[in-house]
Amino acid sequence: MIARRARTRSDESGPEGLLTGGGGHVPIGSPYAGPLRTRLDALGELVGLSRTRVDATVLAEAGRVLDEASTRQRLSSRHTVVAIAGATGSGKSTLFNALAGVPISETGLRRPTTAAPIACVWSDGAAGLLDRLAIPGRLRRKPLAGGDGDEELHGLVLVDLPDHDSAVTAHRDQVDRVLGLVDAVIWVVDPEKYADAALHERYLRPLAGHAEVTFVVLNQVDRLPGEAAEQVLDDLRRLLDEDGMALGEYDEPGATVLAVSALGGQGVGELRELLGRFVQERTAAERRLAADVAAAAGRLRPSYLADGRPGLGERSREQFNDLLAWAVGAVAAGEAAEREWRRNAGRACGTPWLRLWRWYERTRTPGAEAPQEPLVVEEEATARQRVEQAVRTVADEASTGLPAPWAHAVREAAVRGAEGLPEALDELAATAAAPSARPPRPAWWPAAVLVQASMTLLQIFGALWLLGQIVGVVPPGLLPPALIMLAGIVGGPVVEWACAAGAKGPARRYGQDVERRLRETAAGCGRARVLDPVSAELMRYREVREQFAAVSGVGTLPGNGFAGSALPGGGFAGTRGTGAGRRGSRSSG
Repeated sequence: MIARRARTRSDESGPEGLLTGGGGHVPIGSPYAGPLRTRLDALGELVGLSRTRVDATVLAEAGRVLDEASTRQRLSSRHTVVAIAGATGSGKSTLFNALAGVPISETGLRRPTTAAPIACVWSDGAAGLLDRLAIPGRLRRKPLAGGDGDEELHGLVLVDLPDHDSAVTAHRDQVDRVLGLVDAVIWVVDPEKYADAALHERYLRPLAGHAEVTFVVLNQVDRLPGEAAEQVLDDLRRLLDEDGMALGEYDEPGATVLAVSALGGQGVGELRELLGRFVQERTAAERRLAADVAAAAGRLRPSYLADGRPGLGERSREQFNDLLAWAVGAVAAGEAAEREWRRNAGRACGTPWLRLWRWYERTRTPGAEAPQEPLVVEEEATARQRVEQAVRTVADEASTGLPAPWAHAVREAAVRGAEGLPEALDELAATAAAPSARPPRPAWWPAAVLVQASMTLLQIFGALWLLGQIVGVVPPGLLPPALIMLAGIVGGPVVEWACAAGAKGPARRYGQDVERRLRETAAGCGRARVLDPVSAELMRYREVREQFAAVSGVGTLPGNGFAGSALPGGGFAGTRGTGAGRRGSRSSG
């Protein structure tokens, strides 16, 4: 320990010594491009559009991903941060030293051996990344004295983590914190604990979507006799497949699985070669970020996708308008206007004797009126109930099939619009349904009045002719005056009946026009106060659903979602639980 400390002090002043946090780091990050840039922009839009609709705790993970993406972009894009994680006694520190070529991380029988993350950097310029990981300067090393190390690993930042199953809670917290910030991770397992339930259920299964930036290394294979190493490796692949983690075999993207012996050197060279190619590609940070975005999309899915097809169809709108029209009494007003028009036609085209008789009846019996059909008038309480029912119906139909936050937003918009709606409908209905001083008179009414007057004149002329014959002023002849008088008597009611029949169509159209005006008035008021706010919420939901599709990287969502399909990058990671019991029993055995 004294020799190690002396060497450390001497290295601090040397070019290959300890990398301090203040050492000349220049931000050389590069902007994201391509699909990742599109997905990040869509995620930012999604969060912005959802702040007042979706609970803040649901959006917290998406906000963290955006913050981490922004932070990582400002840091070096020439470096790849790879963490080595594993359980107690798996040999991760030994593998860390084997890759570095010098004993940097402590190894031994004492557990836990690694108490804090230790970094080994193959090239300069990674101070900002190490500051982000909160690794102090005394725990930053270089692999070899006198140079930048192997060329194929140039740009690698290797971090040795404490044991993820350590009995010390602070060690586990450090592992969880660093795993959320690194670009890739090497999981080191041994033949005894490779099926440990804690490893698979806490880490591998939730991080199954990060398969492209994951290495799973079966260490200590030199302890396995014969073909046992291949058998254990195959079983490890099976468990990873049950976890939902894709395996990078046959040139397919996925996790890299291989067997090594960190102590004996078996497979270490192959791992170094794989790490070298991985680092030189310089895409690990973007792959990790893409997986984080996909995982965030998977967690956000219940807030943006649900079964069904929400929206306001024509049928829903018509039903809403019908209920409002009934509430303001549009039908009753139209019928009343039609009856008024027909009464006016009867007064204008009726026989004078009938009008005179009606006038006599009214004067003889004060207060007596001609019998009228009862007018259905909507009571205020009933009208308010109908309006509330219409609003509830349209809100329920519009929110059916929406995720809970958006369904709640649609109902709130409808309820806010319903406040004061009955009073507004009453005011508009009073203006729109007010009948004009006199209903319009059709062009044939004067002709009908003239014919009716002619019939009356014929009756008077025939009566005077008969009277003249009785008095002796006119020569006798009963038939001509009788026929003239009969023609006037019969012609008057016939003209009245014909006018009443001819008035049915115009009266009906006049009543329908009054009803239509009331319907349009009620519909316009309901649209402005209820339907437009509800449609705005639905439009916002459609917009965020499109943004969610872009975040998920699946283009346009079919229908209203993609229930039953897996999100890219393992959005459904952790859904398989059939192997948990076997892993638990195997690890305990």
